[in-house]
Amino acid sequence: MQLFAQRQRKRAVYALLVLVVIGAGLASRKFPHFLPAQLGKYPGDALWAMMMFFILGALKPKWPSAATGVLALFVCYVVEFSQLLQPQWLVTIRQTTLGHLILGSHFHAQDLVAYAVGIFAGVLVELLAIPSEPSA
Repeated sequence: MQLFAQRQRKRAVYALLVLVVIGAGLASRKFPHFLPAQLGKYPGDALWAMMMFFILGALKPKWPSAATGVLALFVCYVVEFSQLLQPQWLVTIRQTTLGHLILGSHFHAQDLVAYAVGIFAGVLVELLAIPSEPSA
């Protein structure tokens, strides 16, 4: 595995991965009865973090998987901790469907674990299933 090696990602592949993960995340919330009840909403949270990893992979195609994962985790944690802030303008944004999907609404410490699991899974997908393109 080349966790710390520079990569050469194809942006189109990562854009497709983002769309697939968004679909899976939305499905996990719309059809939760297909998943074990004990998992609650956490599959959706993990998929949200995985999506963030793939978005950053598309934006930074040469970054090592480890660096992309650390940045994705940082972004996810910033968004989660921002939910401790409840100014009215931000609450209003979070009450919209898109605002809620992107920013969430209430802080849950357990989400931090789900984000780490999702990013770890994204890194594994990248390292095991998506070959790095040769550098030019």
